[in-house]
Amino acid sequence: MDTKTTTEKTGESADAAGTAEATAPAEEKAATALDKQATEPATAPTDADEHADANADGNQAENEAEDGDEDDELFAEAAAPSSAGIGGAAAAVVSAALGAVALTGTWTGKVVSERETLLGQIKTSGSGTPAQQISEIYGDAWHSTALVNGVFALIALLVAVLVLVLPGRPAWVRSVAVAGAVLGGLGLLLSVGTYFDLFLSLPTAGS
Repeated sequence: MDTKTTTEKTGESADAAGTAEATAPAEEKAATALDKQATEPATAPTDADEHADANADGNQAENEAEDGDEDDELFAEAAAPSSAGIGGAAAAVVSAALGAVALTGTWTGKVVSERETLLGQIKTSGSGTPAQQISEIYGDAWHSTALVNGVFALIALLVAVLVLVLPGRPAWVRSVAVAGAVLGGLGLLLSVGTYFDLFLSLPTAGS
């Protein structure tokens, strides 16, 4: 009985020793593998990483292009109102100047008036009656001056109305345009009344 027991214990001891020997190389291999992973350099980027980098570069380029387009649009929008504001201001000043000229008279109107006076003197020289002389010399010159002034007044009124109709004008530009419209309207009214003898009629020969 003692011999059998001793034999069984010896076998168990041998099995335990074999198991320990078999386990030791496995643990050593695992430790070696961990050390190798720790000491090896980082692996090269994969195709997926390269594709991701390419997409990132492409997105950055697109964003930069979009930013450039937005800057161009903002610059164009900033430049457009500036040029439009200069044109509107100039038109308003021109309308006011034309309106004032229509009220005070122009060099063109004076020239036309003198021409009509000369033509009337030629037509009525030696044979014209007093009524004809008044009409040809004085009346035609008067009406010609009113016609020229009325044209200037009409242009002033149209330009002023155009400036007032267009949106986005500064307050001072609109004020000047209103002044031009008022002067043009008054000049047009006086010109029409003078041309059709509404304010003053031509003198007669008897007077």
